[in-house]
Order: sequence, then structure tokens, then C-alpha cells
Amino acid sequence: MDKFDQQILALLREDARTSVSQIAREVNLSRSAVGERIRQLEQSGVIQGYHAQVASPDSAAVKAFLELFYQNGRCQDYVERMRAYPEIRRCCGISGETDMLVYVEAASMARLSEVRAALEAFPCMQRVKTHMVVQEWAM
Repeated sequence: MDKFDQQILALLREDARTSVSQIAREVNLSRSAVGERIRQLEQSGVIQGYHAQVASPDSAAVKAFLELFYQNGRCQDYVERMRAYPEIRRCCGISGETDMLVYVEAASMARLSEVRAALEAFPCMQRVKTHMVVQEWAM
């Protein structure tokens, strides 16, 4: 992959519906050269498909990462308890000072606070630290 392929991929990541003509203008290649490069990127598996990002009507208004610090427990013990909260989308046992990183999507700040309070009440939980998501980028 050369710099042109990288530029083409960057433009398609930004908006997969960008026309070949528009991409050609932006990368300073002919329309046919861009079309051929896109075809080769698709055939080689670099481009694996195109999709639409669709927000569901019930998409969460509040997103946060929670750092959990606990003693005398295993990640799996806490994960089983967290399955009761549909707002908890992902749990990761991680290395370092933090014992677990939890991703939460809640309908409101009030609901996020309820979920956080429930986690704080788990046995042997020492501390819960909240990191609010303020901006996201699709990759």
C-alpha cells in the first residue's frame, strides 16, 4: 500500500459513500486509477465491506468507562454479578493498578449513577472511578 491507497482508505473511512470522482479529485489521481485501486483493495481483503452506522432509537444518552478497584476477588466473580445490568456492555480485566475496566451505556445520568452505586456495593469493592465519554470516533 502506498500513500495513495492510504489516502483513499482514509477518505472511505470518513465517508464510505464518497464518490470515486470526489476521491480522485482529493488524491490527485484519475477516476479510473482510483477505481482500480479500490477494486484491488477490495480483492486483497483490505476493504472488507461497506456499512451504514445507524443510531437505534433507544441508543444510550450517557456512556462511561468505570475503573474498578477491589480486593480478594476474581474478575469472573464480578462479571457474573454484572450480567444483571444490561447497561454494562463490556468488562475487561486489565493489568496495572486497576482491576477491571467496565464500559457502560445508560439512558440517563441518573441510571448511570444507579449502576455505579450497585457496583460500589459489591463485596470487597474498594473504589469505582468514572470516566465519562465526551466524544467518539469510528475507526
